Amino acid sequence: MLLKQKIEYNKRQAQNDGWTPEWFGCSSFDEELILAITEFQKQNNISADGLCGSGTYRVKYTERTKDLIALSSPSEFGEYIVCNGKHIPIFWKNVVTFNEKNGKKSSNGNYSDYSDEPYHRSCKFFVTHWDVCLSSDSCFSVLEQRKISVHFGIDNDGTIYQWLDLKHAAFHAGGRQWNHSSAGVEISNAYDLKYQDWYVKKGFGSRPIINNAICHGKKLSPFLGFYDVQIDALAALWECVSFIYDIPLQLPETENTIDDKCVNNDFRGFCNHYHLKSEKIDCAGLDNKLVLEKAKELRKKR
Repeated sequence: MLLKQKIEYNKRQAQNDGWTPEWFGCSSFDEELILAITEFQKQNNISADGLCGSGTYRVKYTERTKDLIALSSPSEFGEYIVCNGKHIPIFWKNVVTFNEKNGKKSSNGNYSDYSDEPYHRSCKFFVTHWDVCLSSDSCFSVLEQRKISVHFGIDNDGTIYQWLDLKHAAFHAGGRQWNHSSAGVEISNAYDLKYQDWYVKKGFGSRPIINNAICHGKKLSPFLGFYDVQIDALAALWECVSFIYDIPLQLPETENTIDDKCVNNDFRGFCNHYHLKSEKIDCAGLDNKLVLEKAKELRKKR
């Protein structure tokens, strides 16, 4: 195989599996990367051809996951989330995972189970939703009833609930190719202004009101926004998932409507549900750039 063909092969595989040249200590797809992959293959008794196919990817991913866990202890961060059964530290103090005593786990059949697969699921992008429910507990009940799933929920007090190991593909994005390439979160927010009194009575305080939001070219009626603590929790989650899967901390080029790269499963980064489907408006009004900047600031601490 010619050098140019090897470079193009590695580019395609990286896009499909979600790895980058940085995994091998390189900065771009070139001859240097091929040599680095070849050396890695020799060290791990893999056929040394400089091509990062599925076998090389699996070995490198396993090594990388081990190194991620060893980089820091959970006590330096606060809590952890679960990926492939491993505890990955997150910059957040309030996390309840599915394997804790008071945690909840999505039921079998409500997601694609990767437990018996000989490879790790790649994750290229992250989708942010709102749940149109009063709480994450209510959201989980609705998901179970509908026989769908999502990896995370962010409650009104900022608690992050993890309902599914990241290794599994949740039924959340609305299409098989998106589900298998992504992870997702539902931010608790009942949306309609009529629920403002409920939040106040429950002690959460008034939610911000989002006015003049535009989605898919249409102006939306005023609706409930997000608590600051939810924004901070989301930023911590973005940073952690980005770290685990090497997903770039970046947003789609298109704002407030569908994005072609997202729709075509060619995007790597963090998007909203409306970037994928024209009939979805979540999360209109969410300050994605603010969340992104907060996530980047957390990355500097890791």
